[in-house]
Amino acid sequence: MKVAPGLDASGKPAGDAHLVETRLDSVEILKGHFLHAMRDTVGLPDGTQATREYVIHPGAVMIVAQCDDGSLVLERQYRYPVQAVMVEFPAGKLDPGEDSLACAQRELLEETGYTAREWARAGVLHPVISYSTEFIDIWFARGLTLGSRKLDAGEFLDVFTATPAELLAWCVSGQVTDAKTLTGALWLQNVLSGAWALDWQAAAS
Repeated sequence: MKVAPGLDASGKPAGDAHLVETRLDSVEILKGHFLHAMRDTVGLPDGTQATREYVIHPGAVMIVAQCDDGSLVLERQYRYPVQAVMVEFPAGKLDPGEDSLACAQRELLEETGYTAREWARAGVLHPVISYSTEFIDIWFARGLTLGSRKLDAGEFLDVFTATPAELLAWCVSGQVTDAKTLTGALWLQNVLSGAWALDWQAAAS
């Protein structure tokens, strides 16, 4: 199997010393309700120093939930930083110590009202590697049953369904620009074509 440059046969870094930066000092810039920002001084591979500012994030999950008729569960939500309503897959932040699957099941129910009979972890994505530690675990869900939503206070979003073809068309046209949803669409396209396989598991009763 061909591996990416800089990785050995097991997928671990091999010979990357010429690229690695070393933390020399760290200063907390902000500790808010959601964001935790840091400014680090780092040593560069050539012996010089630089400053790196980044946000510490606890991680999150995203759910590609597919109904029995093949349609996808999607959301429309206003995202204040970009001042726009975005089309997205359901997603949410991990609580401290929370299991990834448990988080995915909780977020799907809270935001959409759906529970799922089967789940499969597809992979992980890092949406903003230049300035955040955030990772998002990608989960697929099927065998859906609709119940009641349990939105958090101050949370407003529309839930709707669309076909995979409709979602992919919105990705092409630029109507969908959310990074996690674009990555989810890539996974979905390859799963539906049979190019990428998923390991499905029954939801715990």
